[in-house]
Amino acid sequence: MGNRLTKIYTKKGDDGSTDLGGNQRVPKYDQQIEVYGSLDELSAAIGLIITQTGVPEEIGKFLSNSQQDLFNIAGEISAPKFSSMDEKKVEKIETLIDKINGELPPLKEFVVPGTNQQSAQTHLARAICRRAERALVKLASVKEVNPFALKYLNRLSDAFFVIARKLAREDSEKEVVWDHKRP
Repeated sequence: MGNRLTKIYTKKGDDGSTDLGGNQRVPKYDQQIEVYGSLDELSAAIGLIITQTGVPEEIGKFLSNSQQDLFNIAGEISAPKFSSMDEKKVEKIETLIDKINGELPPLKEFVVPGTNQQSAQTHLARAICRRAERALVKLASVKEVNPFALKYLNRLSDAFFVIARKLAREDSEKEVVWDHKRP
């Protein structure tokens, strides 16, 4: 494979448009670009979690693999003949969720992010993942999207939730929860 980014700036986007490939220019607010941006932001948020010290190896591996999967989802959108998301990837996330959730006490209140930095950053990734999912659902209303990519993002946000809970408990027995009586 040759060099992909030999020139970093082209000045072509100075007019508010960007290239979808094949010389098809679209506005930078195009829904497909929104999805790419959300996936990119999510990958960056995951990178912040991975760089934290003390992230369990199993979680770190899962997060690194998730970053690769996010690139694959973007690849599927830009090149419809490319396919990488499938039921197995969704089931892998479900297995991880079940394992981690089985180690956690039952949840009785809404969790408020902020017990520790790792957990808070994971909750941020969860929120970004939900936005990426909404953007992909919106794109799917006008363009064919792999249904497993939609399922994947839905499960990924659930995985971030249980991972955040686990990471919060690395430092503390208790998580910060919503106190509806608080003034």
